[in-house]
Amino acid sequence: MPSRLHEALVYLFRLRPQLALDLLRDKVCGGLPRYTDVKIESADLSEIQPTEYRADLVLSISNGKPVLCVILEVQLSIDGSKRYSWPVYVATLRARWRCPVCLLVVCKDMDVARWAEQPIPIGCANVFIPRVVLPDEIPAIADSASGEIAPELAILSAVAHGRDPNVAKAAQIATIALGVSAKLDADWSNLYFDVILDALSEAARTAVQNMLPFKYEYQSDFAKRYFTQGRSEGCVEGRAALITRQLNARFGPLTEEVKQRIAASSIEELDAIGDRLLTAASLEEALTPKS
Repeated sequence: MPSRLHEALVYLFRLRPQLALDLLRDKVCGGLPRYTDVKIESADLSEIQPTEYRADLVLSISNGKPVLCVILEVQLSIDGSKRYSWPVYVATLRARWRCPVCLLVVCKDMDVARWAEQPIPIGCANVFIPRVVLPDEIPAIADSASGEIAPELAILSAVAHGRDPNVAKAAQIATIALGVSAKLDADWSNLYFDVILDALSEAARTAVQNMLPFKYEYQSDFAKRYFTQGRSEGCVEGRAALITRQLNARFGPLTEEVKQRIAASSIEELDAIGDRLLTAASLEEALTPKS
């Protein structure tokens, strides 16, 4: 039975499939292929045989046709059976979609991550190697502007860095994550509050409790200022920088004119570009408001 933490982390990637690609970008030889669409697909990898294989999440990346499939696995403990099922996941999906397939494993514990990244011999000198995101490879989101831009990454960051030896850093990251998680659906918001607090060391948890009164609905003047300052000028600049990187990754190098156009956009205009980005077939389509 999947744990609450496992389900919570998988849901983060369901909320924002692009998060998986952001973590995977530096782990694919030659980088990710150009793509115009990212979709969540069925995670059922069973074939006619009675054995059932089910991944945590499957994403298809397409550019008119599938160019890459990503199987996401959230691995919280060492499980020897995965060294047999993971290669099956990849082979099954490769046969189904007729394109390259990558297995991305996200771990919050370094020992589990080191186990998961070990090559898996599959016979006759053939080796399968999972792509593993180590906890310290997950960006530390320690400012509210960045948290507002990428709330799912902020929550994942809090889980990964909750026991950082730098207690002040861990507490700051957790506080940002608590703020953005409060804006999710109520049931998931409550779950993420629990997950974030549970990921903290005792010292970091105490530090966070001293920083803010823990209520799901922030009522203090300090909390309101803290969690709404993401709409400040710094947030606009951060959002513009993120949109610029995403457009560059999707459609190639941007002209100075396009960069200036993005930099001059309001936060609402940037949000709209971000919404169009996943499905736009061209740069102009991503930049042009829908009539």
